[in-house]
Amino acid sequence: MAKMLWQPTTERIQNSNMYRFMNFINAKYGQAFTEYTPLHDWSVENIADFWAALWEFADIKASVPYQQVIDDVTKMPGAKWFQGARLNFAENLLRYRDDRTALIFRGEDSVRREMTYAELYDAVARLARSLRDAGVGPGDRVVGFMPNMPESIVAMLAAVSAGATWSSCSPDFGIKGVLDRFGQIKPKVLFTADGYYFKGKPLDSLERIADILKQLPSIEKVVVVPYTQTDPDISAVSHAVTYADFTSSADNLEIEFEQLSFSHPLYIMYSSGTTGLPKCMVQSAGGVLVHQLKELILHTDLSREDAIFYFTTCGWMMWNWLTTSLGVGATLVLFDGNPFHPDPGALWQMAQDEKITVFGTSAGYLAALQNAGVKPRETYDLSSLRAVLSTGSPLPDEGFEFVYEQIKPDLQLASISGGSDLNGCFALGNPMGPVYTGELQCRGLAMKVFAFDDHGQPVVGEQGELVCAAPFPSMPIYFWEDPDGQKYHNAYFDQYPGVWTHGDYVRVSERGGVTMLGRSDATLNPGGVRIGTAELYRQVEQFEEIEDSVVIGQSWANDIRVILFVKMVPGHTLDADMEARIRAAIRTNASPRHVPAKIIAVPDVPYTLNMKKVELAVKKIVEGQAVLNKDALRNPESLDFFANLPELQED
Repeated sequence: MAKMLWQPTTERIQNSNMYRFMNFINAKYGQAFTEYTPLHDWSVENIADFWAALWEFADIKASVPYQQVIDDVTKMPGAKWFQGARLNFAENLLRYRDDRTALIFRGEDSVRREMTYAELYDAVARLARSLRDAGVGPGDRVVGFMPNMPESIVAMLAAVSAGATWSSCSPDFGIKGVLDRFGQIKPKVLFTADGYYFKGKPLDSLERIADILKQLPSIEKVVVVPYTQTDPDISAVSHAVTYADFTSSADNLEIEFEQLSFSHPLYIMYSSGTTGLPKCMVQSAGGVLVHQLKELILHTDLSREDAIFYFTTCGWMMWNWLTTSLGVGATLVLFDGNPFHPDPGALWQMAQDEKITVFGTSAGYLAALQNAGVKPRETYDLSSLRAVLSTGSPLPDEGFEFVYEQIKPDLQLASISGGSDLNGCFALGNPMGPVYTGELQCRGLAMKVFAFDDHGQPVVGEQGELVCAAPFPSMPIYFWEDPDGQKYHNAYFDQYPGVWTHGDYVRVSERGGVTMLGRSDATLNPGGVRIGTAELYRQVEQFEEIEDSVVIGQSWANDIRVILFVKMVPGHTLDADMEARIRAAIRTNASPRHVPAKIIAVPDVPYTLNMKKVELAVKKIVEGQAVLNKDALRNPESLDFFANLPELQED
């Protein structure tokens, strides 16, 4: 039984944006909601009314109003949203032009930079003028190979203000990883820094960019932002110009915001690409705007008074999500580098110094913090902190308890889950509701999310496939180079026609909370019983001797047997006693069916470039199949260990 860890006070509930929105809905549509669940139920049954209300509540700026919210609420994919509207994504994010702080940048070089909303507008205006002069306009792609720094946001806003489509990779991507992505979409302009910092060391980006350009003939201009050097040598990079030389020096420019349809392509996001070339998912300006503002304003309770931070790179959708906080007028805290440099408390020192109110990170970071014995509440003043957000992988019960015991007892812990596919969430935080161990607080407003059983029926309190049974605005408008829509259809709509299947295995509680049980394509089926991998990780993560783990189902003797690989903390070994303790914990706290047939120590666990554990790749290697695209992995050499393991050839 899940334990309640936190409950908002009546005052906090009544001061929340969600509460204001609920009363707005009550007045607008003659309702009498007092709690979240009936509001959510109404939102999924009245999708057009909900989004019309959100458009008004979030004050979406459009030069031409929409004619209808959605043409067919039963059509998925292919529903048309807010037809007739003309707007610009960047204009909605740059609605403020005052002296409030928009961006604070903290990098490993210890240099702190700050930019006001007025300065941000001016920086975007000057760069937008230069991009237009370079011939950039609607239909063009502009890309970033950048650290998470202010110039990355300025470049994105300048590009989309002119109607271009933006896409980005983190500078720690290898050459093939970048070409697998940018090579497909043929960008016109590329922004890069000269390098980036990691664990106190400056790392060069220009050598890789020079090699990348040899295979990216579409690039007409490379704009280089000095970061690790004051005056980098760019002579080896073709079409290169420094950021300062490229940017217009004119003063008091007004941005010419290109007015475009709601469905105009804004971002190209990428799948992890572990089974072939990454899928290029094209998302609309209006769809991302309204979806992310819903999540930030209502579910995150963001306002102008907040300082919001998310530990992310420009290669992860959380960067895009964080950036939309500008549309709320909040202060965005940007960090680039290793979160454990110069010590494991680095980000909490920053949270104290910058008075961060919303601290976003990954479940993996929280686990690493816990394993390192860091207790932020004992060392740092976190009085400003009111919410911690966690995503990237399921946060185990112990992670929930760690946050309340060692970070702060009075905050909203919002474990959130969605994906790059929708640039947002299916399940996330509810500032009006309690937090229970292991549970995401709620399903998102107007997201018709269920757990489906094997017969395609919604189940409550049982494990099932995460689906969304009604369209939502931030669905991809199409996949790149997918003229007949077949790739798009295969990705989400093969299993249940007309219903989005996301590939996550979940349980929805009677109160509407969601427990994430792992990727459904990595679900274990010993003896025909489905088991989510998260249930095993939850037990393994309790052992301080284990640094990391990965679990797979191996085909064996006409069945599936569970194999657990563990990466031990230096100084500890996997001996018979350790194995027995692991098995006992799993048997007692999960079930006998969860107990692994084999437990094997490994030197490393493979992750994608976006820090997702790759169970499928391990399973393929174990079963003698090829992993087609190792360049999608952060540590591809880690896979070599899993090939031809003698322990897996025997009972």
